[in-house]
Amino acid sequence: MALTGAQVKQLRSMAHHLNPAIIIGKSDVNEGTVEQTVAYLEKHELVKCSVLDGSSLSAREAAEELAERCHAEVVQVIGRKFSLYRESSRKDIEKIKLV
Repeated sequence: MALTGAQVKQLRSMAHHLNPAIIIGKSDVNEGTVEQTVAYLEKHELVKCSVLDGSSLSAREAAEELAERCHAEVVQVIGRKFSLYRESSRKDIEKIKLV
């Protein structure tokens, strides 16, 4: 699912106020990171991640790898932080209504 420009703008504004929930360190993107991110996306649909200096990946590389492995979309990459979006399959949460 490719996001439109308006949808990316909406998600970027929503992600701005979030604190990073997923931290990528020296072990880079591993199975634990993927599982944690998938669980977070199922509950919240939008997640902000941070890449520590000890990681061998840049924020862009980490964002693309994690998005691919979680079947999510990269919303934005700024500095060492990035945001991902994926629509949840759960019915019991309030979903983000994209424009």
